[in-house]
Amino acid sequence: MLQPKLKLIKLLLLDVDGVLTNGQITYASGNVETKSFNVKDGLGIRLLQSAGVKVGIVTGRTSDALLHRCADLGITMIYDGVNAKGELLETVLSVSGFSPHEVAFVGDDLPDIPLLKKVGVSIAVADAHHLVKQNADMVTQNNGGCGAVREVCEQILNAAGLWEKIVKTCI
Repeated sequence: MLQPKLKLIKLLLLDVDGVLTNGQITYASGNVETKSFNVKDGLGIRLLQSAGVKVGIVTGRTSDALLHRCADLGITMIYDGVNAKGELLETVLSVSGFSPHEVAFVGDDLPDIPLLKKVGVSIAVADAHHLVKQNADMVTQNNGGCGAVREVCEQILNAAGLWEKIVKTCI
């Protein structure tokens, strides 16, 4: 079952384009790249962090918009411009002090598969490539950029027995 594995998670790693965003990239005049992030995903990340779970980014692209969003959410573990995501896990584990079974990763496309295969809980967003879904322990109900990350955060908090307490403090 997935619940016992989710209960062990101390670090949630996220891809960006197609996971934290819907995968669209807009170029404004002057080659300014813009991205849209879901506020519900942001709250989920904040709730997870408040429960002591670390959140990090692993993405193949670099973007000022991403750095701004990470600063807004207090995410300091940022690995951008990563071509070989699977090879990065050793670095992440060394820096964080966690072991693979304490790490979850959310991805959506082919470059994410090598990392998905190495973490304790592998997660694909609903609109991920079919091969990503085949390599995932969990597939979200929501598409990337549309609340998928919030869904994952709630699942981790539920598995840890923290969700009800968090809800009570919010309402």
